[in-house]
Amino acid sequence: MKRILICTAALTILACSSTKSTSASKDVKTELLDNDTFLLKDISNDKTYGLSEKNPIQVGGADTSEGPINERRFLNALAGPNGEEVSYYRAGSCCPIKSDKAFIGDKVMLDNYRVTWEGSTDTVSIYINMYDYGQLKAPVGFTIK
Repeated sequence: MKRILICTAALTILACSSTKSTSASKDVKTELLDNDTFLLKDISNDKTYGLSEKNPIQVGGADTSEGPINERRFLNALAGPNGEEVSYYRAGSCCPIKSDKAFIGDKVMLDNYRVTWEGSTDTVSIYINMYDYGQLKAPVGFTIK
């Protein structure tokens, strides 16, 4: 009986996993380059997009327990200004913002990542919202992997 339950759980997880695309919400569709990387197609013209807590990148996923992986999928899709491989680390949560996806009250916290690449003299702060969904683009100063 225990073996049947384990097999059933494993099959359910595998059957529900995404391989090439994921439906973010009714309005926003995201595609995956691979299971660890979003497929980005555009670079934003907005100099505040992702670089200001007032205009965070909306990767969504908290509602499907994929919020942290969606954050990494987004960051894995970025390249430096000349196509360099980027590295990043999570600096922490910050900046409460209003969201109708909040679990308690009307605010959620953003995650702040510090991003750099070979030859860079500093790190760049990127602000990510894993609760709400939006069109994904690379921030100004980055290119797409």
